[in-house]
Amino acid sequence: MKIIVCIKQVPNTTEIKIDPVTNTLKRDGVPSIINPDDKTAIEVALQLKERCGAEVTVITMGPTQAEKALREALAMGCDNAYLLTDRAFAGSDTLATSTIIASAIRKLGADIVLCGRQAIDGDTAQVGPQIAEHLDIPQITYVSAVEYDGEREVLVVRRQFEDRYQTLEVKGQCLLTILSNLCTPRYMNAWDMVAQDQKEIGIITFKDLELDKAHIGLGGSPTKVKSTATKQFDKTIETLELDPESAARAIVDSLKARHLI
Repeated sequence: MKIIVCIKQVPNTTEIKIDPVTNTLKRDGVPSIINPDDKTAIEVALQLKERCGAEVTVITMGPTQAEKALREALAMGCDNAYLLTDRAFAGSDTLATSTIIASAIRKLGADIVLCGRQAIDGDTAQVGPQIAEHLDIPQITYVSAVEYDGEREVLVVRRQFEDRYQTLEVKGQCLLTILSNLCTPRYMNAWDMVAQDQKEIGIITFKDLELDKAHIGLGGSPTKVKSTATKQFDKTIETLELDPESAARAIVDSLKARHLI
């Protein structure tokens, strides 16, 4: 069984600030981490590896500094790592990004593709499902539990909804998007941290993939981010002392006046 885990190196959002002049994210001095949902996806892959002898490959798209995230994944126990990097990839939106990653997965080959549910810097939850569509394979999103039935060679997957769970079985190629609360990712031990520096990270560029430049990068992205801004709060406070029925009526009238209901 070959498993590919798609990860993203993201800024630690607990330390993110917005430039008040440009309304863009201040990334200088902000530490980067493996996206939490993606890190849990790595752990799921490693548990499957321990149960059924899978080979786990981790891939990410980004600049050369994203290699740090790959080396952390190797230290956790992944077997192989590839960095998708090229100037032609710069500025890709979710559709262009998923196009590039899907092309790399075709090149490497995989039985199971694991992604995090969404990235904390974009929160779109689009890339994983788009990869599945490009690859034309089944997908299960919002996965909160995964088991492998070796006798029947099927994955038994629990999918989370707001008010319930759905249990599904899938056989053959598939893509799962993993929730961060599925399990706790393991720590790296000292030997793994030393060993990961000795492993080679494969580099995949535009020329290695079957891609059309019209569909990738900034020029091939149908969506653009015009600006980013912090949420502004109205500090005006209106205090009313009313009986419960009058208070409820006043709240409803206020919401209607603001066209919120």
